[in-house]
Amino acid sequence: MSQAQKIPFLNLFSAWRPGEELAALAGGYLVTGAVIDKAARSIRAKVECPRMPEEGLRHQIEKSLALAYRVERVELEMGAAAATAPTSAPVAAEPAPAASAPPPPPPASPVEEDAMAAFRRTEEIRRRALAGLKTASPREKKAASGGPRGKLLYGKHEIKRESIPMSTLELDMGTVIVKGDVFAVDHRELKKRGAWVVCFDVTDYTGSVRVSKFFPGDEGKGIVDGVKKGQHLVIQGKLNIDRFTGDMVLEPYAIMESAKPMKTDDAPEKRVELHLHTTMSSMDALTQVSPKAGPDKNVVKRAEAWGHRAIAITDHGVAQAFPDAWHSAKKIKVLYGVEAYFINDVDDRVVVHGDKEQDFTGDIVCFDIETTGLDKRRDVITEIGAVVLRNGEVVEQFSTFADPERPLTREITELTGITDEMLRGAPSQAEAINAFLDFVGERPLAAHNAEFDMGFIAEGCRRMGRPFDSTSIDTLILAQNLLPELGKHKLDIVAEHLNLPAFNHHRAYDDAATVGYMLVPFFEMLRDRGVHTLQQINPAMARLRTGGKARRQPKHLIVLAKNQLGLRNLYKLISASHLDHFKRYPIMPKSLINQHREGLIIGSACEAGELFQAVVKRKDFAELKRIASWYDFLEIQPLCNNAFMLRKGMVQSQEELKDFNRTIVSLGEALDKPVCATGDVHFLDPEDEIYRHVLLASKGFEDADSSLPIYFKTTTEMLEEFAYLGKEKAYEVVVRNTNLVADWCEDVVPLPQGLFAPKIENSAEELTSLVWGKAKALYGEEPPKIVVDRINAELGDIIKCKYDVIYMSAQKLVQDSLAHGYLVGSRGSVGSSLVAFMSGITEVNSLPPHYRCPKCKHSDFDTAKEKGIGCGADMPDAVCPVCGTPYAKDGFNIPFETFLGFGGDKVPDIDLNFSGEYQANAHRYTFELFGQTHVFRAGTIGTVAEKTAFGYVKKYMDERGRTVNRAEENRLAQGCTGVKRTTGQHPGGMVVIPQNREIYDFCPVQHPADDPNSDIITTHFEYHSMESNLLKLDMLGHDDPTMIRMLQDLTGVDPQKIPLDDRDTMSIFTSSEVLGFVDDPILGPTGAVAIPEFNTKFTRGMLVDTQPHEFDILLRLSGFSHGTDVWLGNARDLIVDQGVPVGQAIGCRDDIMLFLISCGMPEKRAFKIMESVRKGRGLPEGAEEEMRAAGVPDWYIGSCKKIKYLFPKAHAVAYVMMAFRIAWFKVHRPLAFYAAFFSIRAKAFDATFMCQGMDVCKAKMREIESKEKPSPVEEDILVTLEVVYEFYLRGFTFEHMDLYRSHAVNFLPDNEKGSLLPPFTSVPGLGETAAWSIMEQREGKRFISIEEFSAACPKVSKTHIEQLKAAGALDGMPDTSQITLFDGLF
Repeated sequence: MSQAQKIPFLNLFSAWRPGEELAALAGGYLVTGAVIDKAARSIRAKVECPRMPEEGLRHQIEKSLALAYRVERVELEMGAAAATAPTSAPVAAEPAPAASAPPPPPPASPVEEDAMAAFRRTEEIRRRALAGLKTASPREKKAASGGPRGKLLYGKHEIKRESIPMSTLELDMGTVIVKGDVFAVDHRELKKRGAWVVCFDVTDYTGSVRVSKFFPGDEGKGIVDGVKKGQHLVIQGKLNIDRFTGDMVLEPYAIMESAKPMKTDDAPEKRVELHLHTTMSSMDALTQVSPKAGPDKNVVKRAEAWGHRAIAITDHGVAQAFPDAWHSAKKIKVLYGVEAYFINDVDDRVVVHGDKEQDFTGDIVCFDIETTGLDKRRDVITEIGAVVLRNGEVVEQFSTFADPERPLTREITELTGITDEMLRGAPSQAEAINAFLDFVGERPLAAHNAEFDMGFIAEGCRRMGRPFDSTSIDTLILAQNLLPELGKHKLDIVAEHLNLPAFNHHRAYDDAATVGYMLVPFFEMLRDRGVHTLQQINPAMARLRTGGKARRQPKHLIVLAKNQLGLRNLYKLISASHLDHFKRYPIMPKSLINQHREGLIIGSACEAGELFQAVVKRKDFAELKRIASWYDFLEIQPLCNNAFMLRKGMVQSQEELKDFNRTIVSLGEALDKPVCATGDVHFLDPEDEIYRHVLLASKGFEDADSSLPIYFKTTTEMLEEFAYLGKEKAYEVVVRNTNLVADWCEDVVPLPQGLFAPKIENSAEELTSLVWGKAKALYGEEPPKIVVDRINAELGDIIKCKYDVIYMSAQKLVQDSLAHGYLVGSRGSVGSSLVAFMSGITEVNSLPPHYRCPKCKHSDFDTAKEKGIGCGADMPDAVCPVCGTPYAKDGFNIPFETFLGFGGDKVPDIDLNFSGEYQANAHRYTFELFGQTHVFRAGTIGTVAEKTAFGYVKKYMDERGRTVNRAEENRLAQGCTGVKRTTGQHPGGMVVIPQNREIYDFCPVQHPADDPNSDIITTHFEYHSMESNLLKLDMLGHDDPTMIRMLQDLTGVDPQKIPLDDRDTMSIFTSSEVLGFVDDPILGPTGAVAIPEFNTKFTRGMLVDTQPHEFDILLRLSGFSHGTDVWLGNARDLIVDQGVPVGQAIGCRDDIMLFLISCGMPEKRAFKIMESVRKGRGLPEGAEEEMRAAGVPDWYIGSCKKIKYLFPKAHAVAYVMMAFRIAWFKVHRPLAFYAAFFSIRAKAFDATFMCQGMDVCKAKMREIESKEKPSPVEEDILVTLEVVYEFYLRGFTFEHMDLYRSHAVNFLPDNEKGSLLPPFTSVPGLGETAAWSIMEQREGKRFISIEEFSAACPKVSKTHIEQLKAAGALDGMPDTSQITLFDGLF
């Protein structure tokens, strides 16, 4: 073939986008022939190469091409470039049918040339997107029409033509067809224009594209309703530029559903993967095990769908994926393990090799060799020197040169002093070694770094066929163990330390003699330790090693739990590695593993494992057997896993990589241990590799882009990887042995099933007594039936499910806080429980609204029902008809099921808001209550968030000078999200272990963020994964209880007696008139500034839209603001535009259940619908029809379908009760209110301008608001400025700060002056420590000067002093304490 008819490889395969290394390699390839088999969806090509690639590299190129062209396989027949090429036959006009083309012979046939030319033309058409792209051959049409077609979601005609790779899309292509998965949906409704913008992203994993189009009216509703995330679609459309983003988008003409081809494992007998990493391998792996993901994303479900019997989870040093993997598995066994960071602190290098036994008086041949280099395979011996040590004396000697048969390098001559002249005529290698071994005889050998010397002797023996198995002693390791105080243990350093005579270092005889002299004191040291023979040395060394300074790099090790005892031991090891042995990684020492080995299965891991590294170092087979004997199974992995060795020049060929695996197979046979082929899986599918490249690049790895296809392979793929072992052996290592190891493991559960609550003596009886005691105190000795029935129903479930301990734990914590004068706010749905109210855990009474008489205990539950009143606070005042006492009004109508489900099938989660000032005391009390060793902080796991992932992707692309469209950027970012970055602790969560259990029965423990300096210990598992198994107390610190406490201290008003129906207080949610101003241009029409829950501009706008005059409406507004997709685009439109009453719109999750029950729907069905909607899952199947049949209006059904998250009503009640009390103080005790707000909530308060009057504040507000994007600090300042402005607006003022009257941290009110005295901390940058020191130092004294004040308070800086001056705190005080002679004369 002429050179002109050979096509450059990268020109022909122009849609292929390899990495830089592959592109450089393939740049010199020429294609001499190609055949496209459309029926088999394959490409076969003959390629001429300047240098033949390794087999694994060829497979890598083939797989990469198949992925780019979306064909089943690509076969490349590689050949070396010939000096001359035969003349090719003329190119035919039309290609012959691909199916009939025979395999190509060396010279290209006319048929092949024809097919190659057709392929080239097709590729050119594909690349330029000309009209011919849309014309398919008759065979293609027939194949396309024969298969099942998907549903047409949009357009008039089915899409029948072939799609093109998204990586090839260019703007000038015009109309194109693409096929891929939907991974993001962002449709936007333009209500004012009555239109939709359809927008979603699709990918075929070669690239991505955003599909976007404007549709007037409801034209686009079919796409809006039909296109969902995860769908596989075929889309025909035109490529355009989006005028808003400047990005290329696809405007669709037709959209059709398509069946996504699912990868299967069709082998008759399936393998088991024993080495797999999930997203919990920090910033390293992407394999998901989330139960919410399907088999397309979840590796456990994928393995199950493939018919695998088991799968192992082995993350780097952690077990955090165990709970999710457990919940994902239905019909597959999960093997729980870790890939540990392993340090062999027992016998990584032993002193004595061999089994010869003798005491220290016997003959020992001490020897040393000089060589041409360090590699025993390529270098040779130049000199052998030896002496015989007998009973502490040197009695014989041996010395010989050896002919290296090559000239010495200058470096070797300079190091040893040996020259080529000295070696001329020396004995050959075989003669020298034979002479030495004859001198040695049966005597044991000794050398310094004996592994090196013995290795060269052994290699020489191997070459000449002489057996060599002498016992040897390594004085280097002896020195490391016996002289740990030395930093280095080179021969000359040790000799000098032992005061041995000077010697000619790096000459064999002198070095050998020094080894002999060195052994004499070493043997004495060993005798002192009770060691008298050679075979006693190694066990003694294991005890000495911990004192040494040897720096060991951690290696990898697979540890699997064989049974529940093994899992417990694994948890102990993981805990110890994090708490006691953490050095950049959680280290598992071998000594610790040996202590806890029962129930564990140990595997040799990957190339970073101890065994594989020993094989790579070519250690002799006896040493390899010694190392391998400790393991239960040995691992080998595909050649591609270790291709980096080829790239880095560590090996010269793939054959060497194969030999490494063959050696491990031989070890397995010699030791009768199973050898298992494992994948070291880091991602699920080949196309996921790019995400790992991005992650590794974010960590600064130079080889982040190097190809490493460690995806989850099928049985057939793994059998192909190990075909070089022979069919039978490949089957053994891939299938038989992996299943054998899986069979060794029992069915293990990572968490014991059921609730394991701690014991509190007589908790059920105490809870029952508390509840009935409070019930009778409120409702009389014979409470109404509604109260009795509710208590009985709740207590029955609580005690039956053993939740009484949870209630009593919370009750004791709340009561302890109350006893110290701090209210506790409940969070979450605990207020749904009447038992929680009656026992004193929450202030929220979940009964329906009612009257009750505080004197005679009469109650009325009917009035509110008849009048349709939502909560007790909104009932009109009334008096008891029995005794004439004014009624108390109570009840918020919250169903218990929102807390515990039906029959107690939800484990209660009691969340409490303690005062921030008291939170630490609450935590201490928990330790007192349950014991220091049984309470742990709840652990959290921080993963890569979407915003962070976008940063990684952008940096990755920028560093490589690449650009991608937004859709592809979005895909890459999504692929990186969810990977673990770090760990932490929940701000208030505490996990309690029952007294008869240990934490290791449930999970390991660690420090947050792996901080070895932290004294906090957290659960290793993310706390949510254990909330059904262990008592979790959520005790957050909150400002509201602190603020309430300060208000009570300032005013003497008991906040619990503040009426929730105070009209003036309620009025500020619609008008500011009661505050003394109306419709202020800055604050707006309401008076809700600085009121928790209603302080933001968003919530104040909600107040304007709804005009609430009832407490029940405030509850709904709280639900609106805390929910997702509940207010904007949902309830607001219904209320403002459609006139739906606020009280009917969905605000909290409980509203749905109560409304559906009121429509006549069954309680359990109403509960299930509520649960589905509040979690953002929409309506359950069939619910829409059932709701319509019950008379539920369409607007209500539509509202349910939009909601992504709903707030619990009990949570809203607790928050709004606290907020209303604070609002009461704002109305009735304003100065105290502002003092408390500025002291506790206004962290951004700055006295340098906030205390300077209204005009200064307004100017600062304008300055911040004029900025396009204020900083978070400026936004906080703006919020505080609003409150300061209102403070001035109501006629109040700030006094000058006073050195002797100002408090350290609190604003002090003066009711007579209507003023507040700012604290020292209102000076920016002056911290609490410095402020408290001023208060301490001023006690009982008057400073005569600023100089004296500064000396007394060293924590107050010069800048602070200037600011204190400006604030007036140091008025009248001179700068210095000096007195002049002229003072007082004038």
